[in-house]
Amino acid sequence: MTVTYVIDGAEVTGLDRFWPVIGAAVNGPGGYFGSNLDALADCLSGGYGTPDDGDFVIEWRRHELSRRALGHEETVRTLQRRLERAHLSNRPALRERLAAARAGRGPTVFDELVQVIEESAPGVLRLD
Repeated sequence: MTVTYVIDGAEVTGLDRFWPVIGAAVNGPGGYFGSNLDALADCLSGGYGTPDDGDFVIEWRRHELSRRALGHEETVRTLQRRLERAHLSNRPALRERLAAARAGRGPTVFDELVQVIEESAPGVLRLD
């Protein structure tokens, strides 16, 4: 039997809100299901609340609200924080991505989340 985890797009008002929203969807209030992209990928691999057989769906309702909240403005904020902590060798690429985001170009935080979910657990994401 397929288990469905529901994310309400209205609750995802920024990347910092995404983590507790998906954590609660999968593991109940206060639940954990990642706190960065790498951790999300790990959680999607199993053992963090999803069924062992991998038979689950993440239904992201009203995802367009999240898409707007996690758009280029949030991407700029997120990339600025990453840049502060980045290794020197990673900074040029981050600066390039930051400049693109400031110009309203390139992938957004929303795009990154969708990509991680689709690559780590193909077929589980439903955008409604």
